Amino acid sequence: MPIKDHALRHEAVQLIAREAGALALRYFNTRSELVIEDKANPQDIVSIADREVETLIRSRIAERFPDDGILGEEHAPVPTKSGYTWIIDPIDGTSPFLMGLPDWCVSIAVHDGTQPVASAIYAPRVEDFYHGVRDGGAWLNGQKLAADPERGVASGLVGMGANYRIPRDYILTFADRLMDAGGMFYRNGSGALMIAYVAAGRLVGYFEPHINAWDCMAAILLVEEAGGWVASFCPDGDLARGDAVLAAAPNARDDMVRMSEGLTFKP
Repeated sequence: MPIKDHALRHEAVQLIAREAGALALRYFNTRSELVIEDKANPQDIVSIADREVETLIRSRIAERFPDDGILGEEHAPVPTKSGYTWIIDPIDGTSPFLMGLPDWCVSIAVHDGTQPVASAIYAPRVEDFYHGVRDGGAWLNGQKLAADPERGVASGLVGMGANYRIPRDYILTFADRLMDAGGMFYRNGSGALMIAYVAAGRLVGYFEPHINAWDCMAAILLVEEAGGWVASFCPDGDLARGDAVLAAAPNARDDMVRMSEGLTFKP
């Protein structure tokens, strides 16, 4: 794909994420009025805010790039004609969002069929705006991102993801291995934000035995552009199935690989 096409979508993804984040924040500030629905179980929830924010994002993509595909959490996929697919989570961290916590975000990535090439993550409650472009860097609020070059598992924090699809033994095993290595886990309810924290040097690693593409693709690009490492995600190209995600700062990579060994889960 031409670099200029990446640049056009990088510019667009930032504008769309900011507009979507502003809409999500308006819903957040009136969340007591929202109707909450269970999806797979009471821990897997959705509200009109998720659906309306995704509808807005989809409409803006269609206006600018009508031949691009869309893979989103709340509505049916749109096949690509251009080779580009937008991967969107309108509100990653719906539970924190509905509970009045700040740990949620709008997460949007642009994928070229092989890898993410542009992305933006906006956490409007804390006014953090991340964005990145393939081979061009990643930023948080205008500052270039760099994964922590020094800390390892024993001297930093490791993000750990969990969801209803994953057997509890996978989570407990990883936590045991982490603590045996002298580390400590961190969790806030948003995979996208925790992976972005690896890019920002706030966490030294993140692992989740299975995660959907819309929860992590935008942040994967940020980590890679910040000098961190991410294990191959959905190497078979089937993004709709999701995969395990493993991201690490340079000095945490070996320990993160060891601790996650054998814990990849396919629902």
